[in-house]
Order: sequence, then structure tokens, then C-alpha cells
Amino acid sequence: MPDGPLKLFFDGGCRPNPGCMETAVAARGQVWHRPAIGHGTNDQAEWLALLAALEVAGELGAADIVLLGDSAFVVAQASGRLKPRPAFAPYLARYAALAAPFARVRIRRIPRAQNLAGIALARTWPR
Repeated sequence: MPDGPLKLFFDGGCRPNPGCMETAVAARGQVWHRPAIGHGTNDQAEWLALLAALEVAGELGAADIVLLGDSAFVVAQASGRLKPRPAFAPYLARYAALAAPFARVRIRRIPRAQNLAGIALARTWPR
């Protein structure tokens, strides 16, 4: 297993907004893509992508993780810098439950152009 924390890139989107949601998680050179996961908003899809990243980290046996996403809204809520609206409170509760088993969890916002999951997700969208 590599030294240092496991970096997981996450991104979610929908077409149109609201519309059909999908998510992607990228880690260790692999992409976990979940297409057509239901109808919702872009913010919901971003939350589902973050939750998927935690699930992937668990599957990979990581203890120390860094979650990297381009959604300022979701990163601010998950990090505690922004109180979620009531509609997003269940996502935050699920995040806390999934993050609890890890020894260390960090979450950071990165530019869209650096989000490997976002790049992978964009490649799946028809033009």
C-alpha cells in the first residue's frame, strides 16, 4: 500500500439541472462511475459523489484520506464551514457516519480543471 493519505477525487452532476444524476470517484488510477442514479439537482449529485468517495476509500482499505472536489457548496458543508439547509442535513449525517471509521479525513476544494473525477465524468457526457 502506498505511503501517505489516499487521495480521492469526487464529482457529481446532472443533465439538465434538475435531471438525471451521475457520480464519479477517481483514486489510484481508477474511476468508479455511477450513471443514472436517479433524478435530482447538481448539489444532490455532488453530495452523492462525496459519499461514494468515502465508500470507495473503505473498499480500498484506506485509513487516512483526502477528499478532493470542486463543489464549494458541498465542501463547505462537509467541513463544517457552512450549515446545511434542512434538505441537505441527511447527506451531512451520512457523511459523518461514513467518515467515522477512518483515522483521518480531510476535505478540500480544488479547481474544476484539476478534478480527475470531473474530467472522467465530462468524458461520459454526450456532446
